[in-house]
Amino acid sequence: MKRGRVIKSTGSWYEVKTTEGEQIQCRVRGKFRHKGIRSTNPVAVGDWVAVKGDEGAYSIVDIEERKNYIVRRSVNLSKTSHIIASNLDQAVLIVTMKEPVTFPTFIDRFCVAAEAFHIPVAIVFNKIDLLTDDDIDLMESFASVYEELEYPVIFTSAEAEIGSDDLKDLLRDKVSLLSGHSGVGKSTLINKIDRNLTLRTGEISSSHQTGQHTTTFAEMFELEFGGYVVDTPGIRGFGIVDIEREELAGYFPEMRKHLPDCKFYNCLHISEPGCAVKKAIERGEIAETRYNSYLNMYHENEEQYR
Repeated sequence: MKRGRVIKSTGSWYEVKTTEGEQIQCRVRGKFRHKGIRSTNPVAVGDWVAVKGDEGAYSIVDIEERKNYIVRRSVNLSKTSHIIASNLDQAVLIVTMKEPVTFPTFIDRFCVAAEAFHIPVAIVFNKIDLLTDDDIDLMESFASVYEELEYPVIFTSAEAEIGSDDLKDLLRDKVSLLSGHSGVGKSTLINKIDRNLTLRTGEISSSHQTGQHTTTFAEMFELEFGGYVVDTPGIRGFGIVDIEREELAGYFPEMRKHLPDCKFYNCLHISEPGCAVKKAIERGEIAETRYNSYLNMYHENEEQYR
């Protein structure tokens, strides 16, 4: 029996790095259930597993309890979610102001999902070399919303080699999930800060200004300066799963601190009288972009419950 961590998943085969440093190909033996999680993938990158077998015929026979995990909504309607990765120290979201555009609602969805699974978030604004002065002003306005919420925020450009040291400091000695829309430059950034890695990169579609999918499965890479990054397929949409509508506001830190002051214990912060959250918005203590994201997610979940 060997113990190791899953560093690559293709859906049918899993690559496991054992505690002895050996990398072996494995299949899954049996069915695994984790606290009622209904997911399309029984084993995720980042899982610590027990492996049994001989050369060329190894099987994963057990999965250790996960410290945490993060999911996205599955395209398979018979399942609830797809586990992106597990046992993470942080989730790093790469965003861009153009080529492609990342909207605040997407950032907020990611932050809420990570908050729900107890994973700290950091935000990296990439491709800043492409920005005009007006773009930079808008970016700094967006960034200040998250900086005030104490999310680490850094600014990078892989092409202009800006922010490389800041990114290394952010990732050093941690297991970090890297995510973001296709085309935001996740793979290019990692290739720049670790010359030993040659993650595949792609071009932006000129007709739609969106990225072409180059990463087709999650994979974990060891960094030469310490730590691991989990590279994931670009995510076009980030559905919120496993969060009740009534609990959603609790995953917005700036809203959470006002919840005890609402007049009604079951306040939904939409049209109720005596809502402390709405009053905080009027005072400028909660950004309107964040509240709009809350409404968007709330009504999305409302449709699901119907």
